[in-house]
Amino acid sequence: MDSASLFNVQGKVVLVTGGAKGIGRMISEGYVTNGATVYISSRDAKACEQAAKELNALGKGKAHAIPANFYNLDDVKKLAEELGKREGSKYLKPYLTGIASVLTRYLPLELHVLVNNSGSNWGAPYDEYPSEAFTRVLTLNLHRVFDLTQLVTPLLEKAATPEDPSRIINIGSIDGLRVPSLETFAYSSSKAGLHHLSRVLANHLGKRNITSNTLACGPFESKMMAATLKSFGETIKAGVPLGRIGTPQDVAGSCLFLSSRAGAYINGSTIAVDGGSAIAAKL
Repeated sequence: MDSASLFNVQGKVVLVTGGAKGIGRMISEGYVTNGATVYISSRDAKACEQAAKELNALGKGKAHAIPANFYNLDDVKKLAEELGKREGSKYLKPYLTGIASVLTRYLPLELHVLVNNSGSNWGAPYDEYPSEAFTRVLTLNLHRVFDLTQLVTPLLEKAATPEDPSRIINIGSIDGLRVPSLETFAYSSSKAGLHHLSRVLANHLGKRNITSNTLACGPFESKMMAATLKSFGETIKAGVPLGRIGTPQDVAGSCLFLSSRAGAYINGSTIAVDGGSAIAAKL
């Protein structure tokens, strides 16, 4: 029961949505540097390719880019199909490459970990908050999480065993646990919905040896948080009992725990990765 085996993810196949930037990039690096094969997907194809190139230079694991616009359901379907083909092709001998697209349907395609990280935000005063903000934010932050998870469930099932289930990790937010002071009505609602969707999935998919858990993240350095941290960084730090912003090690380490043998019996949980800010008293 040594730590090396308890937290081992070497050889696992991982899909990280939004894995080229921000928290997703932090998570992707954590997996690659610990020997996993990571597929990075977002609508920014150049960012995906660049991230894969940089991560592959780190060694141990591997990174591959599969760009997809998650607002577009057809793109999500193509992502799931492409992932199956790429993972299936590794079972073919080189001289069978030309017929890989035909044979992969019969091969044991596997996905060990799905990290649903892609997300968007929309801030506006209450009296001016547009209806389209809810459509856009809930589509990406909640609806497409279900769509993608449903589409890759067969790949997750192939990799799963009772002792080593496949894992779904949903990247939520402490704004889905608490009431945020910023006027981000669609974002906080979507993350609260994601937290509960994760629990519902845990109940249904646990029977298929697939766990579903959520990381409710606090403040991290990311594109989404950049403007907020620039304007209110010191105030935000002051509201975190640990007195700092989250680091790549914090969120990557949480994912590695949930993806390894150490986290194999965790299912339906929401873990706050926020330095304690969700429970800090404001008065």
